[in-house]
Order: sequence, then structure tokens, then C-alpha cells
Amino acid sequence: MKETVLEGISSVEAERRAYRKRQSFRSNLVSCISFAVFCVIIYIVLSNSEGWTRVRIAFFDPHYFVESIPLVLRGILTNLRILIFAVAGVAVFGTALAIIRTTLSPVMFPLRVVATLYTDLLRGTPMIIVLYIIGFGVPGLRIFGRIDASLLGTISIVVVYSAYASEVIRAGIEAIHPSQRMASRSLGFTHAQTMRLIVLPQAIRKVVPALMNEFVSMQKDVGLVSVLGAIDAVRSAQIIVAQSYNFTPYVVTGAMFVVLSFPMIRLTDWYTSRLKKREQMSGIV
Repeated sequence: MKETVLEGISSVEAERRAYRKRQSFRSNLVSCISFAVFCVIIYIVLSNSEGWTRVRIAFFDPHYFVESIPLVLRGILTNLRILIFAVAGVAVFGTALAIIRTTLSPVMFPLRVVATLYTDLLRGTPMIIVLYIIGFGVPGLRIFGRIDASLLGTISIVVVYSAYASEVIRAGIEAIHPSQRMASRSLGFTHAQTMRLIVLPQAIRKVVPALMNEFVSMQKDVGLVSVLGAIDAVRSAQIIVAQSYNFTPYVVTGAMFVVLSFPMIRLTDWYTSRLKKREQMSGIV
């Protein structure tokens, strides 16, 4: 049977796309209705609970909400600055660890052992413990003099998240078929050139969604630097709470962290969907 092809798309594929579009609209409509019903139920349960009035005053006071925004906003800028430097550090250090763990050179064996122990140790250690060890232990050595708490917090985040990122990148490297390396070496590329020009670009593309999720987690954990005394968003909220005995500033801080992470969450979902569509293109008839 001869099929009509419009703009490179067959009639069968056009019908499939139209059907998926109708199903998507129906699913979105049902989702919106169910979400609205869920919100109404939650509101009814909360508003009719015995302690709702006290909780509302303690956590959702409009006066303290507005009053805390400027101070918490200044603190979130500190979190953002730490996050930018931490992402750069994790990208470099995590990639280096992944490359070391995947190399087969006998000369690199001691470094492979160290990298393996490092990733195993840091992935099993709570973030707060690493912050205490680096934040209070390093200054206690009295080698570098006085160190800013934000810098110590940044180092702690890089140390922990490099272990996680390196395992994600290593998985991407090992997912590249060995024939890619063999073909590259047969063309005269060195091991470094093969890794830089052939393997890493493909590996990073495969694990971008996982790396983005690590980045979202890092955004939240940046708030832990407050335990070192850095005046970030969380510490700013703690100062206001100590003065007012009202917990609304914590809600403001949480909302700002959500706003900070929301673009990356949506970007991760979009990129994951894009990769999925690209992988399905070969099945279009």
C-alpha cells in the first residue's frame, strides 16, 4: 500500500503523533483535576486540624515572611557563589577521578587504588561529618592561617560530590564500546587524545541527566555550610528565628532553594525527554 509522505513523515507516523497528542492532552487534563482535588483535600484536613492555627502563626506568618526576605536573599547569594565554584571543582576533580579509575596502565595502579578508596570512603561518609572534619579540622592545623568558612564549605562539597560525580562519569566511559578506542588508536591517536576527543564527549552525553540530578542535590546540600558559621540563607534564617521565635524564615529559605533548583530540574527533565526522543527516532516509519 502506497503511503502519503508529508514533510518526511509517513501517514502512519502522522496518525501515531496525532493519537499521542490526544492522549497527552487527556492525561494532562486528568492530572490537573486530580491535583486540584488533592490540594482541596489537604487544605480541608489542615484547616480543620486542632493545632493548625498555632502552626500557621509559627510557620506562615505574613509579617515575618516579608521581613525575612531581604536578609535571606543576601544569604542565598552566598549559597549561589559557593555553588558556582563547587560545580567547577566537582567537574574537574570528578572527571580526573573517573579517568584514573578507568585507565589500565600498570604505572597508574597506585593512583587507581587511591581513587577507589577515595570514592568508597567519601560516598559512605555523611556530608555533615565531612563538613565538620574539614571546616574545623583544617583550621585546627594552623597551617594556612584564618580560612573563610565559605571556602571551607566549598572544599567540603567538592570533596564529597566529586566521589559521586566520578562514578557517574566512569559509568559513561565504560559504556563506550572498546572498538571506539581501538579505532582511535589505529588512526594514530594517543591515549590522552582518544580520551579527550573520542571517549569523554560521548560518555558525558550519556550521563548528562544523572550529572544534572547530582547538581540539583548539590544545590540543596550547599545550605549545610551554615554549620561552619557561613552567613548563608540557612544561617540568616536561624538569626531571625533566634530573635523572633518564629519559624517563618525557614519556610522562606526553603522556598528560595526550590526557586533556585527549579530551572535545573526542568532542564534535566527536558534534556532527558530530548534524549529519549532521539533514541526513538530510528523506530519512525
